[in-house]
Amino acid sequence: MKLVDQWQAIEKSLPEGWESVRLTLTTEQAGDLPRAAQVLGPINAGKVGSTLVFGVQRAAGPQGAQTALRLFGRLDQERTWCLLEQSAVQVGAATAPEVGGAAGAARSTASVASSWDAALAPLPSDWTDLLCELEIESSTLLDRTALLCAPLNPARSGSRLVFTFRCSGRSGYGVSVPMARRCFERLDHDGIPGTTRVLRVLSDTDNVDTQGPVWLVGGKTL
Repeated sequence: MKLVDQWQAIEKSLPEGWESVRLTLTTEQAGDLPRAAQVLGPINAGKVGSTLVFGVQRAAGPQGAQTALRLFGRLDQERTWCLLEQSAVQVGAATAPEVGGAAGAARSTASVASSWDAALAPLPSDWTDLLCELEIESSTLLDRTALLCAPLNPARSGSRLVFTFRCSGRSGYGVSVPMARRCFERLDHDGIPGTTRVLRVLSDTDNVDTQGPVWLVGGKTL
């Protein structure tokens, strides 16, 4: 089935009021993946293993459904045969499925970016180095989260659905606060729920011929 037809079938199956959908694309021939990535570059397709992962929005725009349809058509014309699969969909608040209890309501409205703002709010004004973590809700979202948050240099340890990362408030090793927030906005845009936390904080450090302080946690250098 052509890629355009696959997309139209997925689009028809989406719930009423859908806002964005996350898709996974696999090329029939492994050697065609780079070309598919090039064509789908305008909608920010990212390589995860042997697949491409990207989001499509219902609204018009660079990642809108019409843009995606046009790019899918290009691949069909080039006879780059692909399999398109839906992995997640975000529905508007007015039509989102109800989740029982206050905790469920909090999960459905929580923003990763806002959790980052909340984590930074109580810190002293002279903080310079942070060790942080990002926790997500599903193992199926690990690859996509790592891709969207690549500037964080996220690291995993153990079986928890958590990435650790460092943040720098001044200089040295670690992502900047604005870049970290931009990564979390990407997760919000993709409908990936998560929570950020500050695990360690240092204030007024001075890097002398180093990239910053080192934390030893559980026998590991972070």
